[in-house]
Amino acid sequence: MSLRRGHRPLERSRKWGRSRDLGLGVRFAFSGGREGWIRAVLTAVGVGLGVAVLLLTTAAPNALEVRHDREQSRLDWPFGEPPAKSDRTLLIAQSDTTFRDKDIRGRMVEPEGAGAPLPPGVSRFPAEGDMYVSPALKKLLAADGSAPLRERLPYHVVGTIGEGGLVGSQELAYYAGATGLQAHVNGSGPVTRLERFGNPDPSHEQTDPVLLLLILVVIVVLLMPVAVFIAAAVRFGGERRDRRLAALRLIGSDSRMTRRIAAGEAMAGSLLGLVLGTVFFLAGRQFAGTVEVVGVSVWPSYLDPSPALAALVVLAVPTAAVLVTLFALRGVVIEPLGVVRTAKPARRRLWWRLLLPLAGVAMLYPMIGQGHANGDFNQYLVSGGVMLILVGITALLPWLVEAVVARLGSGGVAWQLAVRRLQLSSGSAARMVNGIAVAVAGAIALQMLFAGVDGDYTKSTGKDVSRAQMQVGVPDGAPLAPTARKFAETKAVRKVTALWEGYLGDSSWKTEEGPDNLGSLAVGECSALRELAKLPTCKDGDVFVLVGGENSGDSAALNVPGRKLYFEPSSDDDSGDVVWTVPPGVRSARSVKGLTDWERDGFLMTPGALPKTAEKRVSGEIYLSIDESVPDAYEYARNTAFRVDPLSQPMNWTATRQDTKFSSIRTGLLVGSAAVLALIGASLLVSQLEQLRERRKLLSSLVAFGTRRRTLGLSVLWQTAIPIVLGLLLAATVGITLGAVLLRMTDTPVDVDWSSVLAMTGIGALVVLAVTLLSLPPLLRLLRPDGLRTE
Repeated sequence: MSLRRGHRPLERSRKWGRSRDLGLGVRFAFSGGREGWIRAVLTAVGVGLGVAVLLLTTAAPNALEVRHDREQSRLDWPFGEPPAKSDRTLLIAQSDTTFRDKDIRGRMVEPEGAGAPLPPGVSRFPAEGDMYVSPALKKLLAADGSAPLRERLPYHVVGTIGEGGLVGSQELAYYAGATGLQAHVNGSGPVTRLERFGNPDPSHEQTDPVLLLLILVVIVVLLMPVAVFIAAAVRFGGERRDRRLAALRLIGSDSRMTRRIAAGEAMAGSLLGLVLGTVFFLAGRQFAGTVEVVGVSVWPSYLDPSPALAALVVLAVPTAAVLVTLFALRGVVIEPLGVVRTAKPARRRLWWRLLLPLAGVAMLYPMIGQGHANGDFNQYLVSGGVMLILVGITALLPWLVEAVVARLGSGGVAWQLAVRRLQLSSGSAARMVNGIAVAVAGAIALQMLFAGVDGDYTKSTGKDVSRAQMQVGVPDGAPLAPTARKFAETKAVRKVTALWEGYLGDSSWKTEEGPDNLGSLAVGECSALRELAKLPTCKDGDVFVLVGGENSGDSAALNVPGRKLYFEPSSDDDSGDVVWTVPPGVRSARSVKGLTDWERDGFLMTPGALPKTAEKRVSGEIYLSIDESVPDAYEYARNTAFRVDPLSQPMNWTATRQDTKFSSIRTGLLVGSAAVLALIGASLLVSQLEQLRERRKLLSSLVAFGTRRRTLGLSVLWQTAIPIVLGLLLAATVGITLGAVLLRMTDTPVDVDWSSVLAMTGIGALVVLAVTLLSLPPLLRLLRPDGLRTE
């Protein structure tokens, strides 16, 4: 069959027509003068903010991997047997410290030959008295108020550590040159000998199933508000768009063509949003290199999105924009003489909205009671189930708002204006709240999950922090009493408890079998020994045997007058045995839980009873009680410790210790939550401004007819407050339900952490309050009769 010249085949004509309709929608998105551009820019900014967060999310796996690789590449302990001294070895000592709760990674280095390995990030070894510092530490040292830190690090700064030697841009670290480290090399000391940095055979240990569950839920909870916001952003200016489409029907377009034009308009806004999102991402990427959030910082180069994930974002955002627009138009009949919404609509149905959260619970139900011991949780069921439950909020909230506002009674003029507006367009009000509701629900569920499993990953250290807050090791060979006196004279130190500690055995430690019975030994002044036991009377030269401890039987076996007991030597001690003979009349003392949460066994000695030859067989520990009311109290104690021994590492005592991976996940949640809260605040502000712009002429008309500005302002605030309150109530209900299901999955008793529920709900309310306050100035500008002017 031949075709007449100038006519396209039917199928090609249809395709061309569809493309033309989409192109026409793209043109409409940027036409209409200033109003059109404002509408397009608001949509693009909204979509762009969401896209920026999505791109940052796609870059997160690479950032974590690079941080891990950097940390692995600078590991500075030998794997396997320590190498022998050669011209290719390096002596390196850990000299970490803390300054005002900020950890500082410190290393002292001494090359043993020309071929010694250079630390990552430095170009040459620092000489004795010099140091290379990270840019952040250089800035901190130069800051006013850092005198205590400068006293502790009295080295001359000769350069900065490069990016390759740091895990983050704000990390505090230094490499200082030293000599004489050879004297401190032993199996358990702070100095080691290296031939290379890094782990030659890195391995990845298996992650606990509950921690994997936490990671999955954190990812879903942080990303869902972003997706909800992008879906809401593409619907900015919906009422004006519907009126434009009605005008198109008037000049002859059919309903399908109209929907394609609307899809093209949405696609244009989303494509512009992709461009702005890329710009926001690049700006945020550079900004990320200048800040530290919850102790975590990155270099901008870390934030390289995965190409596959970035491509998915580029494809998904325009596709989602088109689908959301078409879905929104299903309830609108665009007729030539106007726009008829299904409101006075058929009332929203509840049954299908409940199916989403119920389906989510059904996906999670098979994993109830799985806990730690039954393998990993199914990541697809977890992600899908949590996602459906949170998406259910966006389905239930419009129904809830419509059902409640339909029953609200009469009130003042501002109240009536607000209620009537919500009754006519409850959907747009619910859309504005969806993002914050989803975020609050997810945060409540996560806080319940974290609180429920916290006991599995947080353990007591057994340290009595009411009696001591810091512990300092005394270097070998340093006299204990003069060292303790230096700390006693230190500002802000209230009490010093100095003890020498070691072990005694009933035979030589140098034999292959070693001693059969052994007991601990603590040496100190009478006041220090009373921290460990109830002493009858005490004077210098006394010896006590402890009873009531965990291994008191061994102590009794050792406490035989005339029996020879052998002091445990250090690992590098090649001298002969040091022997102590048990004297007659050793008195008993009942052991008590001392500074640490255990009752000792063995012997207590005062300094006068310790043989001079045994002083090098015991190690000194000093326990400090700090007056925390004094500013920089801990810094004074750390500086004294540095003067005693530059390699000392004072340890702050804490009552509990938390699993590193668990705390890292919680830190990641805090960092992500800060970013999502910033996005939610920005999205709410953009949504509020868009709604005010839509109602500009209506508000101006009411002002022109004499309505008080105060009344109109209150009505706008009521229109925001009512959906927010309903959204937060729904979020709390769904969040508690989801949290309970997740706790049952980890085989943990369900316990609602009401303080966390109130805190998360309060944070959501504060974000809304801040957005409302920021929207007041533009609202007041709109409440003027000249808003009736038109182009």
